[in-house]
Amino acid sequence: MIRTRSVPRPARTAAGILLAAAVLTACSGSPAHQGAAAVVGDERIPIAEVQAKVGELRDAAAAASPGGAGTEQAGLVRRTVAELVLDRVIARALADRGLTVSEGEIAQARQTDAQMLGGDAALQRQLLLRQGVAPDDVAGFYRQQIGIKKIASAAGQDARTEQGDAVVRKALADAGQELRVEVNPRYGRWDPQKIALVDSTTDWLPQRAPSA
Repeated sequence: MIRTRSVPRPARTAAGILLAAAVLTACSGSPAHQGAAAVVGDERIPIAEVQAKVGELRDAAAAASPGGAGTEQAGLVRRTVAELVLDRVIARALADRGLTVSEGEIAQARQTDAQMLGGDAALQRQLLLRQGVAPDDVAGFYRQQIGIKKIASAAGQDARTEQGDAVVRKALADAGQELRVEVNPRYGRWDPQKIALVDSTTDWLPQRAPSA
């Protein structure tokens, strides 16, 4: 099965991302894409947004381990780009099924895990150290996890099972295909079937179908 970042709880299942290291630099390509790390459908993900997310995670990690060696997870920048793309792919898969994730559902899931781990501060630390989730991104983490469960449930499956995982994989693959995700090749290429960034040696050219 494929798995995302998760707290130590068996109910977390979905698309995992295994990425190599990359350097955050300005993109090349057409003027419409300059300054963007990726384009998902009609939405641009600016490099500035990636930089901000990476900075938040680095600051949080430094605060959690003051005086530490400052070891950083391999592929932090590419993983951040992949997570931002995955957010939008999951949102599309949910929308295709008429599903939503409410703030109340996010708050409830977060509260349940926090109680299990001894408080919200402990939860944030676990997510930061084990899953690379910055404190400001905890809500987004739960939005992904709940969305994944709902996608499987809509097909009568449990996301924790192989059958449910297969349903989620197909839903996210289809959503990624529909969105025609374009990633700055400095970070790789989005593979809809793998639901992940893969290495890319091609130029960043529009992949949308020509107009009729």
